[in-house]
Amino acid sequence: MIERGMIFNAEMVRAILDGRKTQTRRPVKFPILDRNLGCELAGNELAGELAAGNYLNSAFGKPGHRIWVRETWTRESIDAEDGSYSPDYRATANGQPLDGRWTPAIHMPRWASRILLEITDVRVERLNSISEEDAGREGYPADPSPYGGRMDKWLWFRQLWDGIYPEQSFKHNPWVWVIGFKRVEGGAA
Repeated sequence: MIERGMIFNAEMVRAILDGRKTQTRRPVKFPILDRNLGCELAGNELAGELAAGNYLNSAFGKPGHRIWVRETWTRESIDAEDGSYSPDYRATANGQPLDGRWTPAIHMPRWASRILLEITDVRVERLNSISEEDAGREGYPADPSPYGGRMDKWLWFRQLWDGIYPEQSFKHNPWVWVIGFKRVEGGAA
């Protein structure tokens, strides 16, 4: 079974834990510096096809592969019985760690991950092609009251994307990998 780590911010981790997030989009990283060489990327289940007939395989895997969630964490909890450390996670923590330091998600080892996802679908599309339904699968808040009680899912996702990827903002309409997944119960390391 192939497993890869993928970084998620605290808001998205909470959405995965709540069952609201079952899809993620990540920018396509082209192997060339000039992203506008007249190449078009056509949607394909497992790979993106460049107009020249070359394929760009997904770095995230294919259906059946697994993703372990990398999130901000700390080694704070100590098991009184054996003295071992267990991780605490920023997404579900109440306040700061005792030492005041969180470890960034990029540095999370596999053993500390508590969430395992199984890829169910991989495709490539333009960011602006996202449907209202897919925007909801990106983790639309269960309680939209902070957004005035109701917010269009598409607009919510646009704000989310632009906050995470300002250099590849929604107005640039970049190519993105669309990765559908389901949570694997009991999949923690």
